[in-house]
Amino acid sequence: MSFSRIAAALSALVVLAACMSPRDREGSAYIFSSFRGDGESGLHLAYSQDGLTWTALRDDASFLAPEVGGKLMRDPCIIKGPDGMYHMVWTTGWWENNIAVAHSADLITWSDQTLLPVMAHVPDVMNSWAPEIFHDADKGEYVIFWSSAIPDTFPDTDDRGDIRSTIGKSLNHRIYAVTTRDFETYSATHLFYDGGFVSIDASLLDADGRYIMFLKDETKRPEPEKNIRMAFADHAQGPYGPASPPFSPDGVWVEGPTAVKIDGKYYVYFDAYMEHRMRAMRSADLETWEDITDDISFPEGTRHGSVLEVKQSVLDRLLAAE
Repeated sequence: MSFSRIAAALSALVVLAACMSPRDREGSAYIFSSFRGDGESGLHLAYSQDGLTWTALRDDASFLAPEVGGKLMRDPCIIKGPDGMYHMVWTTGWWENNIAVAHSADLITWSDQTLLPVMAHVPDVMNSWAPEIFHDADKGEYVIFWSSAIPDTFPDTDDRGDIRSTIGKSLNHRIYAVTTRDFETYSATHLFYDGGFVSIDASLLDADGRYIMFLKDETKRPEPEKNIRMAFADHAQGPYGPASPPFSPDGVWVEGPTAVKIDGKYYVYFDAYMEHRMRAMRSADLETWEDITDDISFPEGTRHGSVLEVKQSVLDRLLAAE
């Protein structure tokens, strides 16, 4: 083909692209999964076109009610796997040795719920909180990670966590994980991250091949932290380095960070549970952070959840199904 024909073909493509609507270009939208109250009602979804204004789907009715474990659905985390399916994990109760998983092709109809007894082999484990799921493309497997407190496991920080009053023990959390390729066979549970402090609510983001773990410093004593920090790794499953200083607002107790990159900027949302609202920070470089809490809006009662980027057509189907 001659150069002139190639140039003409390219010009035609440019004109065609310019004439296409955003819908034709299959732009992005964002879905936020969360819970209400204590998690009794199950999965709630909201959507946004810009990462700032979030609108409830189904008039904020539940998409899925909890059926397993402690019969709660707290801290839901949803990802889309390379198999084209959506995979969700969640906290089933306050003092359980398990988490749960379910799957969906469309975010509307869900599979049976499966209980994963990830800490059942630890007799004195106190809980299994805020699981998240991430697909490790390099290894071709999913990593599911959560926080648990096991008494007398990290003595250097045994006096730093909240006290579970019924047993008088410190909730000295660390991050644990399992891996799976097919959601049928799972690896043994292993320690995923120990930053040297009481830590919960880890969440991962692939930042162009550099992996970021956002997590909460759950230190309560002698002075409370209750803030969000970051750790970095070259691989999805680590090892992750030392945690950064906190970047969430000073003096505000927060939890449940979840992050997405929109138009070249990182948006990190988290639950300001003492204020009964969501907050957010934004950064272009992960060093300088802007508090954009006054610019965001979420459905009333939104609690700890996860953000997922989807194609516009996915959101269109969800809206059509209301």
